[in-house]
Amino acid sequence: MVATLVLGLATACGGGTDGKAKTAGHDEGVPEISITPANGSAKAKPDAGVTVTASGGTLSQVLVKLKDADVPGVLSADKKTWKSSWTLIPGGKYTVQAVAASSKGKTATATSSFKTVNDTARTTISNVIPSPGEKVGTGMPIFIQFNKEVPDKAKPTIEKAIEITSTYPTVGGWRWLSAGESFNGLPSVVFRPKNPWQANQKVELKVHYAGLKIGDSVYGDKDVTRKFKIGDSHVITVNNSTHRLTVKKNGTVVRKWGVSLGSGGEVQSDGVDHLKTTAGVHLTMDHVRLERMVAPGKKKGEPGYYDEQVPFATRISNSGEYIHQNMDDPSCLGNRNCSHGCVRSPASDAEWFMSWSYRGDMVTIAGTGRKLQWSNGWGYWQMPFQQWVGGSKIGQAITTAALGQ
Repeated sequence: MVATLVLGLATACGGGTDGKAKTAGHDEGVPEISITPANGSAKAKPDAGVTVTASGGTLSQVLVKLKDADVPGVLSADKKTWKSSWTLIPGGKYTVQAVAASSKGKTATATSSFKTVNDTARTTISNVIPSPGEKVGTGMPIFIQFNKEVPDKAKPTIEKAIEITSTYPTVGGWRWLSAGESFNGLPSVVFRPKNPWQANQKVELKVHYAGLKIGDSVYGDKDVTRKFKIGDSHVITVNNSTHRLTVKKNGTVVRKWGVSLGSGGEVQSDGVDHLKTTAGVHLTMDHVRLERMVAPGKKKGEPGYYDEQVPFATRISNSGEYIHQNMDDPSCLGNRNCSHGCVRSPASDAEWFMSWSYRGDMVTIAGTGRKLQWSNGWGYWQMPFQQWVGGSKIGQAITTAALGQ
């Protein structure tokens, strides 16, 4: 039930001493209405929401307003209890009006006007990915990022306060990432579909963060919304044996070209050959017209050192891997591995791919002998879905609600 209130109502029929507004002084047989928080309260708890109950009758109308905004709520099946759907905004001024009727047709009205406490948490939502209105690939995760680590006890509450709606209902799950696991160092909760998003649809995210209890006597500051689109299906495969890259759009091959992957030959103390390209399901993460690439851990003059400005670079991991324009021996392309781990491509193909691809396109690389780790960039498809959902604090998959057309 979505409540709508006309401003200028009387403030209350009566005030209870038990923290509730109640009807008072009615004749026998007239229903009684209780409203929590009570009329006149100046320190209502945002996470408690609004509750309206009727005894001796059923609720026929509940109207709640925050300034000019409607406050949504749900009426119980027996029509005796109404509860707000989400937590309230800290420091918000609310008005409530309720009407109840008995089986004999007698009615009662109760009103309440109150204010919530204004104690907001220092933990805030600092960013959401994708960007507003962005068109993304079918592998795209949804990131809700925080300015600092979220207390564990608040995480289940936050998950339950997130709504995702999409044109086509989609099964997926959340996973919490610490700052050390996150691709950009921001603590995050990340949604990943079980299977790739169906192409060409709309997605809306609503985080009902305002009023959530984040710590002792502190609450989330404000709600966050985001709308974006899933674009065409882009499937990119790279074969290390044939040195070929193939691009499909909506199931049809649209382009192929010869590539050169990581040459290998530099095994470090962790036992990993860091000059090999990682194999697995990558996601395109960023597009850069001219990217500076510097040999990691090497000084100028040392063997293997490089410092280059590389055109048309599409990032696919956090370990410095891109699909980019070839800057060296062109005879390597389609024939042998000569790169430092990137997917070197002809200039025309690299430029085309950078402008054509979305963030979140799936790039599957096979046969290199070095596995992409799930925490390397957006390598989340490397983790089995059930294991992914194990990182949720509610411990189960969810299905997005259907988005109204």
